[in-house]
Amino acid sequence: MSLQHLALPRAGRMANLRRHLLLRAWAARPFLQHVAKRSLDIGVASGVLLLAALPLLLVAGLIRATDGGPVLFWQDRIGRHGRTFRFPKFRSMVVNAEALQRELDARNQHGTGVTFKLQRDPRITWIGRIIRRTSIDELPQLWCVLNGDMSLVGPRPPLPREVVRYSLHDRRRLEAVPGLTCFWQVRGRSNIPFPQQVELDIAYIESQSLATDLRVLAATMPAVLTGRGAY
Repeated sequence: MSLQHLALPRAGRMANLRRHLLLRAWAARPFLQHVAKRSLDIGVASGVLLLAALPLLLVAGLIRATDGGPVLFWQDRIGRHGRTFRFPKFRSMVVNAEALQRELDARNQHGTGVTFKLQRDPRITWIGRIIRRTSIDELPQLWCVLNGDMSLVGPRPPLPREVVRYSLHDRRRLEAVPGLTCFWQVRGRSNIPFPQQVELDIAYIESQSLATDLRVLAATMPAVLTGRGAY
């Protein structure tokens, strides 16, 4: 038997082994991406909460001193696959803000009616305008990142009343864990109309990776500092 005939079976076994390893690596990729994303979430969220503890206490005191109302505003939000979770923000509006919204619906600057945004919303308090412009009002959501309801990067979690108005296409936003920041948050925030928000969220879902998350996080701080679309 020639050396060529002896080499062929070994070459075939090596090719099969390579294919097997590639398939195993491909199958493990979603799990490894999840582990990397979750590790980033826990590390950054823990670090920010520790470093910002004193400034956050100061903000809480100013909110309380403004009108004596609660420091945090809690809402039900919709997470991945339609699961409801409790969502905190530093309260930036008057205590009865949700009741007053019905009087302001006709002035909604997001004309689709799915989301509500008003640039000069009279319900916002003086401290509320500061913490909204600087996105400090969103920092309590780091607790949601730690407990797994949210991620640092992902589509922003919608209100239940918004989701009931979603088309099937819009519901694709619910395929990912919601995030503290996202593509449209760093490209104009509330200035981005809802249909474009949906397209940007879908683009993120289809391209999400650790590298993508790091790029979005790197772009978040300049977006916060400029305050474009923050109201």
